[in-house]
Amino acid sequence: MDKNDSASGTNVDEIDLLDIFRSMGRSIAKGIKASGKGILISIVFLFRFWLPLLLSVILGIGASYLFKYLTPPSYHSDVVLRSNAGFSSDIISHVNKLHKYCKDKNLQKISEAVTPVKDILYDIKDIEAFWVIDNSNDGIPDEVDYKRKHNVYDTINVRMQDRLDIRIKIRDPKYLTQIRDGLISYINSDSLFSQRNILRLRQSREMLKRIDYDISLLDSLQKVKYFEETRNIQPKEGGQMIFLQEHNTQLVYDEIYLLYQRKQALESELDLHQETTTILSDISIPSRRINGGKYYAIRLVPILFTLTLLILILYTNRKKISGVFEKYK
Repeated sequence: MDKNDSASGTNVDEIDLLDIFRSMGRSIAKGIKASGKGILISIVFLFRFWLPLLLSVILGIGASYLFKYLTPPSYHSDVVLRSNAGFSSDIISHVNKLHKYCKDKNLQKISEAVTPVKDILYDIKDIEAFWVIDNSNDGIPDEVDYKRKHNVYDTINVRMQDRLDIRIKIRDPKYLTQIRDGLISYINSDSLFSQRNILRLRQSREMLKRIDYDISLLDSLQKVKYFEETRNIQPKEGGQMIFLQEHNTQLVYDEIYLLYQRKQALESELDLHQETTTILSDISIPSRRINGGKYYAIRLVPILFTLTLLILILYTNRKKISGVFEKYK
């Protein structure tokens, strides 16, 4: 009796599973069929109303070029700076004060910071600083975080602490050089950055003196060791000579070479990076405005196409929509 019940239960379970799989198969088939039908209806609908949809695209392109000629031109260019005194985060925060002044149209503050020339002042649209991102943390800059979406906790793709990118947006590109000069002066004249830079230069010079002193000591030590080793050369049978302390002299050579490498690095730092910042990549005069016909077309064409499509769908189903309103009236 128990065995029959057990066998019966097994059969019921198998039947239930088969029903579930059949139901799933029917649902998937219905879904595929409905999707195919929906795609076919959409294609037929688009072919049926191709003319108004095409006109919406043409209208969007025409409106884009109309906006291009009605709006003042806008250009942008970037300058990449090396932060010589302190972290680039401080300079980014300092420069982005100008970004806030531009948003608030605070011409007085912009004038004090960048340029007092009114013709240039009224042409400035924005000045904003961004992080430079080093993918794979190999010390090579890879991209600029213009969208400010970089994860600060990412330990593989990191923000570079010794450089930053500044983007200048302007109506007339001929003023970019003057704005660049005013911007560099604005950064270098900051009292905190200036004090940090003076301290950096002083410490580098002191370190350079110490390295020169250590090199002279090691050089003297090398001469003494050479003299001692020469005295310790012992003749062997057959007239051959044997050196007993050659290894120690080689160690002194390595230390001298390392000190010379550090000296050269400090000399390069003092010669090439005297100011608070150094220009690594200068601005370039753009040949095209950023708000051209393509700029507006990317935005206007999809909007007009979608609106036209919605109107056509509503027009085609107007009787069904009227029936629904009548039903719930």
